[in-house]
Amino acid sequence: MKTLVIGANGQIGRQFCELAHEADVPIRAMIRDTSQQAWFQERGIETVLADLEGDFRKAFYGCDQVVFAAGSGPHTGPDKTLMIDLYGALSAIDLAASLGIGRFLMVSAMRADQVLEAPAKLRPYMAAKHAADAHLRASRVPYVILKPGRLTDEAATQRVTTDVANADDNRISRANVAHALLEVVRNRELRQREFSLLDGNTAIDEALR
Repeated sequence: MKTLVIGANGQIGRQFCELAHEADVPIRAMIRDTSQQAWFQERGIETVLADLEGDFRKAFYGCDQVVFAAGSGPHTGPDKTLMIDLYGALSAIDLAASLGIGRFLMVSAMRADQVLEAPAKLRPYMAAKHAADAHLRASRVPYVILKPGRLTDEAATQRVTTDVANADDNRISRANVAHALLEVVRNRELRQREFSLLDGNTAIDEALR
């Protein structure tokens, strides 16, 4: 069956879509408008036009799991954080539950449950992620939540750690998050699990075992 990728045009989403396509993992990239379509078409990746701020039920048809990698981005205000990171995520979870989707894979944020400890400008984002994670846990949809640390644009090493307490740094490359997502998508046995993710020294498949 097929995996719907919500947030496919984002920095993690694009890298994940490319990796999945190269690995022959069937995916459908959900994009907001036709201006985003060319990049996916050039690579032979299926797309569906749908908007998280509208009715996007049709995007789910024919898919049995969902990757939610959407984010409002650092240059938008709290209004978009509410609409994308909170409302969009809650709507996607509710649709997955109503349609009987087999698994929901959420890209969240490390320490999303410690909202008041985040810098002031990040608190709306962390609060949205915290609420979305809680909604997913309470839903009847099987899930995996990945909680990356501070994101960088470094190249993939495909080596990470989930041991935050003993990590040398609080960073992880978007490329490594994309590789971790691919590992989770392919490992259908992973359910009701949550992983903090940082760059580290352990192979991804072993770290997520």
